[in-house]
Amino acid sequence: MRIIGIDPGTATTGWAVVEEVKKNPRLIACGCINTSKFNSDAERLVEIGRDIGSLIKKYKPDEAAIEDLFFFKNLKTAITVAQARGVILYEIKKNGVSLSNYTPLQVKQALTGYGRAEKKQIQIMVKNILKLRSAPKPDDAADAVAIAICHLNSRMRERINRESERTR
Repeated sequence: MRIIGIDPGTATTGWAVVEEVKKNPRLIACGCINTSKFNSDAERLVEIGRDIGSLIKKYKPDEAAIEDLFFFKNLKTAITVAQARGVILYEIKKNGVSLSNYTPLQVKQALTGYGRAEKKQIQIMVKNILKLRSAPKPDDAADAVAIAICHLNSRMRERINRESERTR
């Protein structure tokens, strides 16, 4: 099972490809799509869409996991992130990849068991779960890895529930 995790943003979109190997997650690749603040919003969205499409073609994920929008104090930021997220959702579906959405709270709970965990705690758990020497950098890439791991955990829970229902 290969998952692409995405942390949407207009200036920076984090992405990660995580694969399940013998029921253990393994990081294949991660990084960020960085757009120039000197480009128009439309140009930035085209770049994000093009790059997400390229990542899907290169890594051939079975499924995608993306961070859901949550409450923003800054309405302008919320709108631009929503626009970027829309382009990403379009590319995922255009390429025939199934999609799941996770809130920041769900991601934090899946990795640490605590929905209000700090970013540093998430990074430590990503590093430990994947048995890495250090947490992925930059933060947006690490967040995308966490989203992918959250999705794998969710899939594992679904399998366990199906198996326990069959044995009843």
